[in-house]
Amino acid sequence: MWAALFNFLAYWIFELKVADTVSKTVRTENITLVVVCSGLIASIIWNLLTWWWGIPSSSSHTLIGGFAGAGIAHAGTFHAVQLDKVMPVVYFIVLAPLIGSIMSWIISVITLNICKRSSPSKVDKVFRRLQLLSSAAYSLGHGGNDAQKVMGIIGAAMLANGQIADLKHIPEWVPLACYTAIALGTMFGGWRIVKQWGNALQSLLLLKDLLQKQQEQ
Repeated sequence: MWAALFNFLAYWIFELKVADTVSKTVRTENITLVVVCSGLIASIIWNLLTWWWGIPSSSSHTLIGGFAGAGIAHAGTFHAVQLDKVMPVVYFIVLAPLIGSIMSWIISVITLNICKRSSPSKVDKVFRRLQLLSSAAYSLGHGGNDAQKVMGIIGAAMLANGQIADLKHIPEWVPLACYTAIALGTMFGGWRIVKQWGNALQSLLLLKDLLQKQQEQ
């Protein structure tokens, strides 16, 4: 419920930059409701499979890939995709894990040095409280990014049908519906992936302990 709350609060914090990128994945002249629906169906099927299997797949990349693929299939040419919008997303498929790994290593080293003279019980007490802060910040980013992806798809359909001239004119019900949906999804469905990776981490830790004992023997 805590994570879902901050998913929704992101509505009042972030601009519609992610939605703008998604809506412009395919050139407007190649967007039809069939293209939008096809891209969504492909994305939903893949997201449901990865959710069921507990695979932390990027739904952002899935949605953009599904939308772009539908646009290419409809137009019969790769020129249907706006590469200047899509390529930064492709670059960060590679860059984001590297940047995240480096930053997490730096933060871990700093944290270990700060806490090395503290008692385990004190550190545990403080970090249990800090988890609320870190999860709130994570959930804000999650909501601000993932809710806007669907806003971009809805906005693309409205742009193609001439219902709006620009994404800035998107009706208020669209972002409210999208942020509500992601909050409810987090509240009721996010546990499966968390549980899967929690079990995987536990297995790795047990394997590490087993290998250490074998080395000691």
